[in-house]
Parts: sequence; C-alpha cells; structure tokens
Amino acid sequence: MTQDYKIFELGRVELQRGEVLNNAQLAYQTYGELNEAGDNVVVMPTFYTGTHLRNEGFFGSGRALDPARHFIVSINMFGNALSSSPSNAVSPQNGSGFPKVTLWDNVKCQHALLTQQLGVKRIALVTGWSMAACQSFQWGAQYPDMVDAILPFCGSARTSPHNFVFLEGIKAALQADQNFNNGDYEQQPERGLRAFARVYAGWAFSQTFYREELFRQLGFETVEDLLVDWEIDHVENWDANNLLAKLWAWQQGDISNNELYGKDFERALGAISARAIVMPCSDDLYFPPEDSEIEVRHMPCAELQVYHSPWGHCVASPGNDAGFHGALDKAITELLQS
Repeated sequence: MTQDYKIFELGRVELQRGEVLNNAQLAYQTYGELNEAGDNVVVMPTFYTGTHLRNEGFFGSGRALDPARHFIVSINMFGNALSSSPSNAVSPQNGSGFPKVTLWDNVKCQHALLTQQLGVKRIALVTGWSMAACQSFQWGAQYPDMVDAILPFCGSARTSPHNFVFLEGIKAALQADQNFNNGDYEQQPERGLRAFARVYAGWAFSQTFYREELFRQLGFETVEDLLVDWEIDHVENWDANNLLAKLWAWQQGDISNNELYGKDFERALGAISARAIVMPCSDDLYFPPEDSEIEVRHMPCAELQVYHSPWGHCVASPGNDAGFHGALDKAITELLQS
C-alpha cells in the first residue's frame, strides 16, 4: 500500500521535561503549493484520535481553506502511530518506555518541519479541532511573531481541572484491564480499550444529544449500537500506550507552563498577537464556552464565536453537523480577509 504521508526526520530531540526522544519523526502531508509571497500557509495539527486524513474534512475545493489557494500543512502529533509513538519507537523507548512529550514539544518540532524542511517563514493561519485547537493556542503563544491568525475550535489554551478529571476517568478505565500490565502488555488490553471507549462516548456528545436520540442521524438505532461501534473503533484502530501518551500531553496542556511565561497564564494569553476567533460549542462537556470566554478576555486580538449545538464536542467531527462547517468556513474567511 502506498504511504499517503511524508516523514520529517528530527533525530535526537531534547524534550521540555528533560527527557530525550531518539530518532524522532513527524509524519505530515501537504496540500496545495506555497505561493511566491509565502503568505498562504495554513497549519493544521491533528486531534486526539485523528490523523492528517481526518483533517481533510476541514478543507477542500470551493471551501474557505482550498488547496487551490492555500498551502495546507497537516501534521500528525506525537503518539498517533504515524509520528513517533509508543507503538513505533525503537527499544527502550517503545511501549511504556516512551518519553513524556508535551504540546510545547509538538509545536517546537512542527516549527522545525516548517522552517527547515518546507521553507516557511510566516503562517497565515493555525487551526484545528480539540487537541489541535490546543496546539493552535500553543502556536500563537510559542511563536507569536510568526503566526498571523489562529482559529481554535472546541479546545483550550489550558486544560481545566474538570477536563483533567474527565481524562483521569477514561485513563483509569483503560488501565484497570489486568492485561494492561502497567503498559508492558503482550497484546492490546481489549477490555480496557472497550471500557475506555464507553466512558468516552458519554462525554463526547451532550445530554441533549442522547435525550433527543440524535445518534439515529449517525445510523445507530440505540445507544448500545453507538457504544459498540465506539468499542470496535478503539480496539481495531488504537494502541493503548499511544492513547495514554497523547492523554498525558492533553492533561499537561498549558500555554504558560514553560520558560517563556513561567506559568503566568494571563501573560501568555496576552502575548498571542495573532488575530483570533475562538469557537467553542455551547454543549461541549470538556471544553465549555465559559473557559473560552476567560481566554478571549485576555487575548488582545481575539473574538469569541460560540456555536450552539446539542452535538457537543463531536459537533466538529467532519460530517456530523453541516451547520458547524458553514460557521467554521465563515470564521476562517473572516480571519484570512481581515
């Protein structure tokens, strides 16, 4: 099968928490061409259970982001099985031995890809869903002089305590499988992955979504049908240590937790000079609009645009809510034309 992505070799990477990632690799794909002025670059990191392929649902011919006009760089985050991950690292860094990689580390390495491999000097827009939204905030704070605009949707600049607790719950469900063996499993802990998926499904959609049986729009007759589908997806497509590596990075998410800002969150938000539209979903159970309101209040060039939908966090999943993608395209157009 032909590989549908490219690899950037980073070699030995010193990580933010003091560890080293050996033979580091970023998997990425590009769409469109860098224009002569170099001002049409759009960076799209990946989300928690996403790859560059899932990002393709956010752009296309005739849309606000169009490869005919934009040079779109879709970058797989560490831990998603394509870039360096517990599942593909070389011993002793494979499996449970994979080092702790933060969102700062992800963005630092993405910056190296763009500047050293692709010759990018400025970025017109960084955008993405969920953990990709968190990385959009990270880009704005980490490289404020390089980024013209950001559009994080259904994400945050700092993982809230409630979000942290939600993640502890799904982590505990996965690790309770005796076959998990502290990450040193010989085969995937299937029971743990199934439990992880079932707990996650309760948070991914809103209470209204389930009460009004909107899962029928996804082709499921019952809640149980949805839960079984989520189980199958996690068992067939995800490695337990990969999920936990990304989950750890998510839990530690904080644009101010670095030498630049010394945990001064308001100062880090104030340093994001990029034009920004922050787009939460009204019914998102772990990235609620209230958190976004606080963030926007301290960002000098930011606007809050809440999208109202009972689909919750999964409103942004390509294909779920056509209205959301219309609103997203409108916001992208606003930012790129301003």
